[in-house]
Amino acid sequence: MAIFKQLFDEGTSTFTYLIADEHTRSALLIDPVHEQHDRDQAVLRELGLTLKYVLETHVHADHITGGGRLRHETDALFIAGKGTGLDCADRLIANGETLQMDSITIHALATPGHTDGCTSYRWENRLFTGDTILIDACGRTDFQQGSPEALFNSIQQLLAFPDETLIYPGHDYNGKWISCVGQEKTINPYIAGLDLPAFVAKMKALNLPKPRRIDVAVPANVLCGGANVPRAPGETEAA
Repeated sequence: MAIFKQLFDEGTSTFTYLIADEHTRSALLIDPVHEQHDRDQAVLRELGLTLKYVLETHVHADHITGGGRLRHETDALFIAGKGTGLDCADRLIANGETLQMDSITIHALATPGHTDGCTSYRWENRLFTGDTILIDACGRTDFQQGSPEALFNSIQQLLAFPDETLIYPGHDYNGKWISCVGQEKTINPYIAGLDLPAFVAKMKALNLPKPRRIDVAVPANVLCGGANVPRAPGETEAA
């Protein structure tokens, strides 16, 4: 048996995922947010869990990972995709490798395109897709080694799973929490009916503003968030 929770940071519209073994009480977090440190620690305490791992889907540009401080305070191991090349990580996990935490088996899937180091994780019938597939959307490809061609191929890799496979994205900006492979194939405007040339053209035509926190987030995240990262000027603690 396992414990699973989906948590949300309103300030950056970021999802954090908690998975734990119900018997041993070992836990991992996927994509924790620095400003939600107190919340995450409170959840761990409330459930009587010991944090063993922090998994990152990529080097984020929109928020600072909470993984550095959590690692410092709990001795959890910091894990990121091999493509990130992060020297600060305890383990760089490659495509096809697994992470075993008692009864929990996490499968790593290299899914570059939004960034070089993007990694999705599969646990049972769930895919944690980071910014590779969002609900009715996908990650942008105009910075951090982004490549629409690579992203298209990564999306096809994830869409090869059965239609009923659940998709838990890294973000959502429209109040949506969960999708599945079949749904994204059918209604996602960045997927449905698009071949590679059409997808590349669509991505190259986007004119998106620069992420608000990129100049703070990326330098911090290439250091795995550090242990005590200051907030940006004028920023307050998230609720």
